[in-house]
This record gives sequence, structure tokens and C-alpha cells, in this order.
Amino acid sequence: MKLHPQLIEKEGGKEFVVLPFEEYQALAELMNDYEDLRDLRAAKEESKGEKPVSLAAAISELGL
Repeated sequence: MKLHPQLIEKEGGKEFVVLPFEEYQALAELMNDYEDLRDLRAAKEESKGEKPVSLAAAISELGL
């Protein structure tokens, strides 16, 4: 993805970045995907050594 940032300076230093809204939305979606992946990896790590549950058992436990 190519970004088109506009830098806003304050007192000679870079203070803010402005992005086109579409680019902001794409970055926000990427960050959400990254956070989801990080959470999934953490859950996988926590469940190491636990006995797996079959799909049928999970459906039954959830009452679906």
C-alpha cells in the first residue's frame, strides 16, 4: 500500500501526520487484523498441551 502523508510541523519539528481517509481506513483494518492474529497466537500458546476438542463436541457444548 502506498501512503500519501501530509506532515504538519510545529516549532520546526514534525508534529502531526494527515492521511487520506481511505488510507487511514486501510491502515486501521491492517492493525485490527494484526491484533486479531496476535490474540490468536497468544490463545494457541496458552492452549499448548491441552486435549483438542472435536467440532461435534464444541457444537454440542455451545448448544448449537
